[in-house]
Amino acid sequence: MPAACLLAVLVGMTPALSVQALAANLAVAVRDGEGRAVADAAVWAARRGAAQSSQAVVGATIDQRDRTFVPFVSIVQTGTAVRFPNNDTVRHHVYSFSPAKVFSLKLYLGTPAEPVVFDRPGRVVLGCNIHDRMLAYVYVVDTPHFGVSGSDGWVRLENLQEGDWDVMVAHPDHEGEPVTSRIAISRRDARHELSLAIPATSRKRMSPR
Repeated sequence: MPAACLLAVLVGMTPALSVQALAANLAVAVRDGEGRAVADAAVWAARRGAAQSSQAVVGATIDQRDRTFVPFVSIVQTGTAVRFPNNDTVRHHVYSFSPAKVFSLKLYLGTPAEPVVFDRPGRVVLGCNIHDRMLAYVYVVDTPHFGVSGSDGWVRLENLQEGDWDVMVAHPDHEGEPVTSRIAISRRDARHELSLAIPATSRKRMSPR
């Protein structure tokens, strides 16, 4: 991957006819320095100067198949309970030493009875104590407006209320804090474009530290 990535943001807003009449949808395209799509980028939006909406926290699942975590990158809201089913025929020992979540699921098959609750915001690096090449990332955020870019580099964030928002982007290849950009959301139909440089290195496939 080139030494820089570009975050291109396109905002498409269509007023709704319900209680979300002032809400807008935000389409985010993450590109590298040569304009190519960047997959597995975590993108989230937080409204400036306002408490986040009290949407219910939805559980998540990070699978283990073919000695690989699926998905490679997840993003969840703070307080989310995450299950770690093992669909391999070999046992795994899932763990993390990241400050945002330290935990250990010792050797098991199937699905542990209790999920892991990710209760602090931050980046969590997952590994397997048996298979060192297994690696995954979880971004825990204090907002219900988030997504992970697909192979085309796009993410769609829905129901953003009118006002000023911070849009953040992070990627496993990005060393440092998430890159933040301020965007003014209006209930009028509009289209905005923005580019940001994101220093990056080649993807690391190693045990987390």
